[in-house]
Amino acid sequence: MKDKKIGFVGLGRMGGNMARCLKDKGYQVAALYDINQDLAQELASEIGSHACSSLAEVTERADVILTVVTNDAAMRSIFYGEDNLFAGADGKLFINCATLTPEIHIELENAAAKVGAKTLEGCMASSIPQARNGELYLMIGGQKSEFEAAKPLLDDLSKALTYVGPSGKASEVKALVNMVMNINTAALAEGLGLGAALGIDLEMLCKVFSQTGANSRVLETDSEDMLNRDHDCFFSAAHAAKDSGIALELAKSKGVSMPLAQATLEQYNKLCELGLGELDKSGIAELTFPGRRGSE
Repeated sequence: MKDKKIGFVGLGRMGGNMARCLKDKGYQVAALYDINQDLAQELASEIGSHACSSLAEVTERADVILTVVTNDAAMRSIFYGEDNLFAGADGKLFINCATLTPEIHIELENAAAKVGAKTLEGCMASSIPQARNGELYLMIGGQKSEFEAAKPLLDDLSKALTYVGPSGKASEVKALVNMVMNINTAALAEGLGLGAALGIDLEMLCKVFSQTGANSRVLETDSEDMLNRDHDCFFSAAHAAKDSGIALELAKSKGVSMPLAQATLEQYNKLCELGLGELDKSGIAELTFPGRRGSE
C-alpha cells in the first residue's frame, strides 16, 4: 500500500506516533489534521507532511485515512459535522482506531457505503512506544476483503494483528480486553495498597506475585509506577473508565452480571471525580495506598 497517500485525523499520543512510524517505513503521509492546529503544524514540519485546515481537505489529499479520536461523539463530529471526512470520499478507506462502541462502527460502515467509501475497525491494544515502533497489537473488524487489501499497511503498524469479524466485533473484543486489564490493574493496586498498610516490603511482594498465581501483565507494566507514584500517562484513567463502561453496557444488553467490572468502573470514576482522570491507569493506586490523595 505504499503507493497510497495516507492521512491522519487525531494526532495525540497514539495517532501522531503512528504517523511517524509510517513515514519512517516509507509511506507518503500526505495529510494531517487535529483540532489543535499547532500540533498538526508541528508534526507536519517534523515528518514533511501537510497540516490540513479542514477535514474535507484530508479526504481530498489522502487515499487511506486513519482516525484516532476520543469517543463516539468525536467520531460523529468528524464524519457528520458541517466540515466532514465523507465529503468527496468515493473510493477512500477509513481505518478507525479509537476504542468506541460497536454501534458507531456499524453505523459508519453503512454511511460510508452510501458515498462509495469503505471502513475498517483498527482497535489497538498497545501504548505509545508500540505506536511509534510499529509494534501495535491490532484487532480488525470489517469486510474481510478490505482487511486483506489493507493488510500490508496494518502489518507495518503492528507486531501482531487479528481479523476478528464484521464491523462492531473488534470493538467488542477490545472492550473485553480493556475490561479485564482494568480489573487486573485495580486488583494489583488493592494488593499493593494492603501490603503497604501491613508494612510489607513491596518490592519483595511484587517478586512473590510474579512467581505465583498473582502474576499478570499488569504487574510487569504498572507495579513500579504504583510504588513510585509515577503516573505519567500512557493509558489514562479517564479512558479506562470509558472502556469499562462500554463493556458494562454490552453486558447489560445481554443480561450478564459483572460485579468486578462494575466495582472497577466505580474506582476509575472516583479517580476522575478527584480530578485525576488524566493520570495513567496505574494512578488507581492513589485510591488504595495509605496516605495518598484518594485513599481517605
